[in-house]
Amino acid sequence: MRRQAFECSKALIVSKLSRYEFERFRQPSLSAAQLEKELRRRGSDYELLLHHHHVHKSCEAAVDAALKARNVQTRVVNRLTLKEGSVEWADGVFTAGGDGTFLLAASRVPDNRTPVIGFNSDPTRSEGFLCLPSHFSRNISEAVERLFAGHFHWTFRTRVRITLVGSDVFQPPIELHDQQLLHPEFRFFDCLQEQLPSAKSDKRSDEQKRVLPVLALNEVFMGERLSARVSYHEVRLNGGARVKVKSSGVCVSTGTGSTSWAHSIGRLSSDGAHELLRALLAERPDLDLDLDDQNLLQNVTNRYNNALVFGPEESRLTYVIRDMISGGVWPSPRGVISPRGFAHHLEVKSRCGDAALVVDGGVSFDFNDGTVALLELHPDDALRTVTLAPP
Repeated sequence: MRRQAFECSKALIVSKLSRYEFERFRQPSLSAAQLEKELRRRGSDYELLLHHHHVHKSCEAAVDAALKARNVQTRVVNRLTLKEGSVEWADGVFTAGGDGTFLLAASRVPDNRTPVIGFNSDPTRSEGFLCLPSHFSRNISEAVERLFAGHFHWTFRTRVRITLVGSDVFQPPIELHDQQLLHPEFRFFDCLQEQLPSAKSDKRSDEQKRVLPVLALNEVFMGERLSARVSYHEVRLNGGARVKVKSSGVCVSTGTGSTSWAHSIGRLSSDGAHELLRALLAERPDLDLDLDDQNLLQNVTNRYNNALVFGPEESRLTYVIRDMISGGVWPSPRGVISPRGFAHHLEVKSRCGDAALVVDGGVSFDFNDGTVALLELHPDDALRTVTLAPP
């Protein structure tokens, strides 16, 4: 592995908000003993909850200690204390948590200059796909030493830039995690929006343009807030014809996100593979297919599902139209759109009544009738991360 330069004198540690901390925040008037009593009354396993809290805090403390041992100045924040300016202060961002904490930190990094490095604080409970391999969760000092020794290589994960065009695109977003915490907080994104050089408002009559102050590392989802409602969109791929679509929402993913939600939506089950092979055999009885061959079914399933995944640095997007209703409902002389495929840029126009555009499952923007979302890739928007292989 080619040696790289890793320079970091000020590190921001973004720490997961544990379930125990979450409960303390929700009920600040309760003492520790009263909180324990309340949690037990609700049927929570208090000992297990407290155990995982301590496991997580131990990881947080170990990351802090390992960086300080390298004479790095540190600041520790969590979802509630991460404020505007925190990332700007640091020249390196470290996370102690899982993929959700990593995505939270990544959403605050506006360019490809500040690296984000994640430690999975509890590999027994989550995969931590975006974090360093689980070996380093138990050997944090080793990981930090290898970083500063240059035994890694940079990975620039593609992110999606989203531009909204419409008459009402400057409404404040809802941070879904904060909504869960019963503590909505929009000021961070208001401040960030003002600072972004790409943010602009070009007024043409009542139409405005807004480059969103967050970049999508995993995916962008567009659909009605009430999942039982049909979502209506007009979709244009790579500047082609605009096609009307009825579905339960559109998910647009990067290579990083191709292993996540988009993969879950589009994946083929072994039962599905079995039914496809059964249908094929009915059409072609001359084929030598053994439907009871589990290896055959697994190989077909794996080959199909692996084709849905692509590299995090690739400059392309995959889209999935979830539960697409037949295009024959709205016949179009310009053709129909495939429910799944790849694109370099997309344009999606909302024809929904009460819809949202959600970035990485964490931030929701209004996306109602007439609003257009432009989804594009720019090299300067990539997220700088590291690939560090275990020994």
